Amino acid sequence: MKAKHLRVMFSLLILTLAAIVSVFPVFYILAMASHGESAFTMDVGLKAFTSADLHNFRQLFLRTDFLIWLRNSVLISTVVALVGVAMASMSGYALARFQFPGRSWILRSILTTQMFPASMLMLPFFIVLTKLHLINSFVGLFIIYSSTALPFCIWQMKGYFETLPRDLEEAARMDGLTSWSLFIKVILPLSLPALAITGLFSFMTSWGEYMIAAIVLQDPQLYTLPLGLKSFQASLATDWGLYAAASLIVSAPVVVLFLALSRFLVSGLTVGSVKG
Repeated sequence: MKAKHLRVMFSLLILTLAAIVSVFPVFYILAMASHGESAFTMDVGLKAFTSADLHNFRQLFLRTDFLIWLRNSVLISTVVALVGVAMASMSGYALARFQFPGRSWILRSILTTQMFPASMLMLPFFIVLTKLHLINSFVGLFIIYSSTALPFCIWQMKGYFETLPRDLEEAARMDGLTSWSLFIKVILPLSLPALAITGLFSFMTSWGEYMIAAIVLQDPQLYTLPLGLKSFQASLATDWGLYAAASLIVSAPVVVLFLALSRFLVSGLTVGSVKG
């Protein structure tokens, strides 16, 4: 028993140290958002927050286009997430349940696309969007972000649908449901964990992406949050206070999404445990 208690105490100690190391950067960013560059020369502790003010946050909202960038990012990420969930769920179900010519080729193609980094697609994407006159438009970003996120999402949804017992579908068909009604009324409600993971992945694909947005968007009024935060950096100086304040706000929606979807994300880890 003593050895067991020692192992537990040692594990708790390691976890505590890991938590402190993980949380320390967050405290440093909070101190920087409150004090600006002076945070570099002060101890990050209670003293760093007793004299904190909201000056950088006021500057961020009143003297920059942060709200415009936030609106653009929310719009783009939401559309990409909805498109990802809709297309991945339908494509994944078709690949999991139906046999049709070219199915094996499609599956191999989806896997092949995951072998190449997104940076290799920058030039082809730019050429295509230029010919379609979609440079400096949200539609161009919708196309790129959705196409890069869909292969993973489709494969993930296909794997989840294959774990669902076919007996449910056969019973639903005996009750007179069509394929579309079965998919909407039976399959999708059972697939909420996978849909949550797919939506979150699609949202994250566009929320923090910088490289593609920097190439496609040229009008400052169309900037997303990563492009907007980059504008706080000049050639000789960086406004670290605004940068830190904006970073905290940018991370908030992601944290909220993780907390809101945590129940589905945890249950999604048990994918494959249902016996068909």
